[in-house]
Amino acid sequence: MQEKPVIVFISAVYPSQYSLLCSHLRAQGMADSWFMTMPGHVERHAAAVDHLIAFRPDGDIMGPQSYYYSSKVERSARLCKGMLQALLAFEKEKGKRIDLVVAHSLWASPNWLYDELDAAIASYIEFPSYLAHGWDEAYPPDMSQRLADRNTEMLHYHQVLCSDLTIVPSAHARSMFPPLLQERIAVQFEGFDIQPPLQNNAAAAQEGKRFTIAFSARDLSSAKGFETYIRLVDRMVREGDGENTRFIAIGDAKAVTYGYEQQWVQRRYQNKVASFQEHLLKVYPAAQVVEFPGHLPYAEFSRMLADVDLFLYPLRYGVANWGLMEILARGGCVLGSNWGFVPELVQHDVNGLLLPDNDDAWIHAIRQLRADPARRERYARAAIETGKRFHISNVAPRFMELFHLAMAQRRSRVRQR
Repeated sequence: MQEKPVIVFISAVYPSQYSLLCSHLRAQGMADSWFMTMPGHVERHAAAVDHLIAFRPDGDIMGPQSYYYSSKVERSARLCKGMLQALLAFEKEKGKRIDLVVAHSLWASPNWLYDELDAAIASYIEFPSYLAHGWDEAYPPDMSQRLADRNTEMLHYHQVLCSDLTIVPSAHARSMFPPLLQERIAVQFEGFDIQPPLQNNAAAAQEGKRFTIAFSARDLSSAKGFETYIRLVDRMVREGDGENTRFIAIGDAKAVTYGYEQQWVQRRYQNKVASFQEHLLKVYPAAQVVEFPGHLPYAEFSRMLADVDLFLYPLRYGVANWGLMEILARGGCVLGSNWGFVPELVQHDVNGLLLPDNDDAWIHAIRQLRADPARRERYARAAIETGKRFHISNVAPRFMELFHLAMAQRRSRVRQR
């Protein structure tokens, strides 16, 4: 192995989970790190990022593949064929042997890299399948989606078996894999570069400012708890808690979700209702008071978070969300679910509150915290410290430990042949 390990991160998406990590490792001299992605991304970001490498999939990955039920597997094969060719070309052109490839399980599936390269292979897998991840029983997948999900599960299990190391973002995600595979999986949430606020958001409210209760997620989906938020707002308004209160749901109502509610809406309303958001407002009409700013530019999104007094994070299903870290690192006061991955980031009565799946408990907690600004400020200060623990400068050394472990396991496997 070279003095500094040569590490190539790969994803057809850029920026992605590990693009910040890749740049940080390179800038700090911890690794000779490169990011391989699609040619269009390389072209768009070349002026700002000097360590991008292009790969071209073996055929079209954007349209339907030849067979619906195995479309993700086929797409992954097209990606991996292009990745293999580009990795071999990189070694030849740069005169460097790659020590480690870090690949995204679906957007850079490494299944055709095993033993075709001398490099160790680390797979990042968010979760094994939607069957394991869970979905709202009110909006179930149809048979075709269930069958396709099985093939995705097969793809992921194979990666865990063959990769030198698999990394998942939370202990909750690891628990979704069969026990026989869990010993091959490491837990590490990604690193961030979110700047904490200059002052705590939960400090004394500005005179005349309405108390703001928000929901924030990339997608306004059932899995992220959007339906719970709307239901709680509806009840608060009907019970008189909406007076001098601003309600905001930050996120994209049309974004791809971790569930099947949008398909259910299309079937239920025969395409006469545009989104799950619109459906919920029909069911909970008092929640019409909620503001929906939609998908925002990052700077505007950051400013809006700073205006929020209380965040509701009633996650239903999920394994680790960038959105929750954005809230915590910026000093948000969070009421979160006491299940799933949320307790891995939110400590009860330390940097937020963890609540059961019970509307009465949420309403009671909202009323208590609204009347207790000192407590909100205490949670906010602790939340900022949580964000600091996951800053890229603190997380990168842990990733390097995992990467060295993967490389050592590769060397051990080669010696045993």
